[in-house]
Amino acid sequence: MPTMQNTRSSPPHDDRLATLAEQLSHNSLPYRDPLAVIDWTALSTGDAWLPPEMLSLHGVAEFDALPEQQRRDLSVAEFVHFAQGGLWLEALFMERLAQAMQGDSHGLTRQLYQLHELREEAGHSLMFCETIRHSGLNPARSPYSRLRLAGWLARHVSFDSPLFWSTVLLGEEVADRFSRALRQQQVAVNPAIYQLVSIHLVDEARHIAHAREVVGCAMADMPAWRRKLLQRITAGLFRRFVQIFYYPPVQTYELAGLSQPRQWRQLALSNPQRQAFVTAQLRSIHKVAHDAGIFP
Repeated sequence: MPTMQNTRSSPPHDDRLATLAEQLSHNSLPYRDPLAVIDWTALSTGDAWLPPEMLSLHGVAEFDALPEQQRRDLSVAEFVHFAQGGLWLEALFMERLAQAMQGDSHGLTRQLYQLHELREEAGHSLMFCETIRHSGLNPARSPYSRLRLAGWLARHVSFDSPLFWSTVLLGEEVADRFSRALRQQQVAVNPAIYQLVSIHLVDEARHIAHAREVVGCAMADMPAWRRKLLQRITAGLFRRFVQIFYYPPVQTYELAGLSQPRQWRQLALSNPQRQAFVTAQLRSIHKVAHDAGIFP
């Protein structure tokens, strides 16, 4: 009978990754479908979906002067933008995980954890889609489709390459830090939104731990010149993703019902409070990336 461990000679670091994968698989049990866990009847657009401090226009005098419900409408539209980012990241990751399952190069232990990740990412995507449906908004297009280079690399570089897993780690870290900031404001947001980000945080903690270990193993023996090249590529991809993630497109302000949406976006881009929020969010991500060798 086949065993959970691969009996052939393992490359360096495989034992570490297999041990971690086994532990994370154990921690992934029991699984509950987030669509069944979240109280969707509580999800109302009359509530805030993001706390005021997390809105791109927070602190802008013209925005603060708007009626409270209009400001809440922007919180709904900006959370939809966050959900679109989650859908984009998870679709790319699930695509590659499914392809990786076609081979057995990782052994059954790591394949098992990949299946746990697939199940959890599918659950996240389902709850993001359900949230968008409840918002009543219908985004015409995903702004993340503009990340063509990142999408191409995520689909075509080797699944085991440090570039792929560095991209995964950075994307997960951005979404995770945003979710953590939101979860600290429980009383300021709709309870269903709080449930959603809580589920997302618990699952993503395991995914991030796995991605960090894969990146660490891949970077351990990398020549200096390759490390520098990787750092340049990942830094460029990261800057582009952060710009779109933290500064929603004109469409978001249109969906919120704000007149002259282009002017609102310009106010967001020049908003010093938004810049301070983003800087604080990125500080811890830069430390993670530096410790992993992704950033210099």
